[in-house]
Order: sequence, then C-alpha cells, then structure tokens
Amino acid sequence: MTIKEVEEKTGLARSNIRFYEKEKLIEPERNKTNGYREYSEKDVSDIKKIAYLRTLDIPVEEIRKIKTEEISLHQVLKNQEQKLETQISDLQNAKALCSRMLKEDEIQFETLNVDRYVKDLHDYWQDNRKVFKLDAVGFFYLWGGTAVWAGLTVLCLLAAVLSYPYLPDKIPIQWNKGEISSLAGRWFILVYPAACVALRYLFKSVIWRWLWVRGVFSESIADYIINFFCVTILSVECFTVLYMFGAARHVTTVLAVDGVLFMGLLWLGWNKSSVKKE
Repeated sequence: MTIKEVEEKTGLARSNIRFYEKEKLIEPERNKTNGYREYSEKDVSDIKKIAYLRTLDIPVEEIRKIKTEEISLHQVLKNQEQKLETQISDLQNAKALCSRMLKEDEIQFETLNVDRYVKDLHDYWQDNRKVFKLDAVGFFYLWGGTAVWAGLTVLCLLAAVLSYPYLPDKIPIQWNKGEISSLAGRWFILVYPAACVALRYLFKSVIWRWLWVRGVFSESIADYIINFFCVTILSVECFTVLYMFGAARHVTTVLAVDGVLFMGLLWLGWNKSSVKKE
C-alpha cells in the first residue's frame, strides 16, 4: 500500500511515518519497477505500536532495542512506570509545598522562612539534586548562548571584510597532511560568516531533533555544538588568512586544539545535564 493509505489507516502524518522509517524502526519494501515504497499490513501495525509507545514518552532508542529484542517491552514499561511515579511524586511534593505557602496571607521573598517548610535542609537538597545539576550547567548555556554565537559570527565577518582586499585571487580552502589540496577565489573568505548564520538557522533544528529522540538534554547541547562549529569555522578562517601571509603553516594543530576544547566541555556539560537518565 502507498504512504497515503498508511496515513489513512494509522491517522498519523506522513512526516511521522517517514521519521520512523529514517530511524530504521520500519523498513518497507520497494517496488522493483518504480522504486516506490510499498507498505505492508505489518508495517502499519508496527507504526501504530511505535507511535503508541512514543506517547508513553519511551525514547526511540529504546523502541529500537525492543524491536531487535535487545530488551523486553515488559522491562521498558516497568522502568518507565518507575520513572513516571518518581516524576509524579516530585510534582505532588512541590504542589503540597506551594499550597502550604499560599496559606500565608501575603507571602513575600523577604519574609520567606525556608526552615518553616523544610525539616532537614541537607536531605531536601539531596532530594532535589536534579534541579541543582541544571543550575550547575549554566556555563553550558553561556557557551551555547545567542550572544556567543553572534560574537563569533561578527568576528568571522570582520576577519573576512578586513582581510579581503589584501588576499590573492586564490586562497586555500582544503588541506591534506599539512599541504594545500584545494583552492578557491578569495570571495570564499566571505563563506565563513555565512556558514555561521546557516548553522544557527538551518541546521540547529536537525541537531536538536537528533539529540531529542535519544532522550538527552538537547536544547543546550544543540546550541553548544552549533557554537563550537562556529569556533572551528573562525579558527580555519583565521588560519587561512595567516597562512596567506606566512604567519602559520599547520591547520591540523588548530583543529586539534579545537577538538580537545570541544570534547572536554561537551563531556562536562553532558554529565551535568543528562538528568533524564537518573
């Protein structure tokens, strides 16, 4: 059957069906004569099951493991039930505290007495450590913030505009083992700031989606990855300019430093922000 018929049978949008296919959760056959996908009744059944499990907030990765029998559906549901019970309990406790505080006639920040509502502060902080892990990842928001991206993009643009009149007609754009392997017109120097803009507005959603379906704290990490790419772009742009004036020779050193910085901060931020896995 065609994808239009699958849409009608499942009640799901074509984009959802294509996404499940892209994630290899379903693999419809292709018609050998025209190359079109041909969905079976089993595909329709699997699509319904996948969509239903997604409504239970079960990550795509776990659904894939269920289908390949790496883990049982029973175990996943049991884990999910425990996770939801914890979330419900946390919300109920927070709601109860809000209700107690609202019984005050006019509660204000200046007169708020925390000890009145919490018997043991140490235990209370421990019970709410997830919140503090999110607070601790503030530096990650800073590195992934719009201000940092804007600063990097402006620097890219300034470097391009200021160096453009002094560059030769051809500039290197690729290296292989430290040697130039490809050249382009000097106009290519303007591609670097344009790439920073394209990354933020065209590719951020792709990275965010890839992280989100894997159940990670994706928003801040997606922003950070975009900004790191912009750092790399700026580094390569500056190296190109310096190379043309004989002030630098090895682009691999620049990229290696960028890579170490990226992996170090990403590892730290990932550990601080992946609270959904606890």
